[in-house]
Amino acid sequence: MAGHLNDVETARQLLNDDDPDVRATAIGALNRLQVLTETELLNGLGDNHTLVVRRALRESIRWQGEVDTPITTTVAQQIEQLLDHADPLVVEAAAWASGERPTLESTIDRLMQLVEHHEDALVRESAVAALGAIGNERALPAILLATNDRATVRRRAIIALAPFSGDDVDAALQKALSDRDWQVRQAAEDLLAE
Repeated sequence: MAGHLNDVETARQLLNDDDPDVRATAIGALNRLQVLTETELLNGLGDNHTLVVRRALRESIRWQGEVDTPITTTVAQQIEQLLDHADPLVVEAAAWASGERPTLESTIDRLMQLVEHHEDALVRESAVAALGAIGNERALPAILLATNDRATVRRRAIIALAPFSGDDVDAALQKALSDRDWQVRQAAEDLLAE
């Protein structure tokens, strides 16, 4: 309610609540009111409960800006560190957040490693989607590799090829036209029709 009633003081007090659900909601309330400070966001990203960390990652997308607007280096560094978290759901959320706001060059390298080596398919899917959103040419080999992963990752990889061009991209899209998964085929058809 504090976030809807412009009650900044109450929302701030609840950042320190014992219940992680309350702390996570307080981060959202302060961000809704556009008063969430960098320190408060960083504290959320460093919280000892993954529920709070994941909420802070979601809120980082629209903290002091929107998708595609720069984020502070300190917050970007903290998000990058979460790409090494033990909980795959945190890593997935950190990868997604990394693709939504301009990021560090080192984050691109870490996302590529996740696509190539992480054991959790959801993490690989999120990382390849982030690389496609970022559109950095260095990421193309990792995205192309992901076109040979399981179906959910292949779908994201084909879509992630949208900002790229070249013979390797054309070959991957042509191959995807005969993929056993209809959504992979559809994504390839859509990109080739553009």
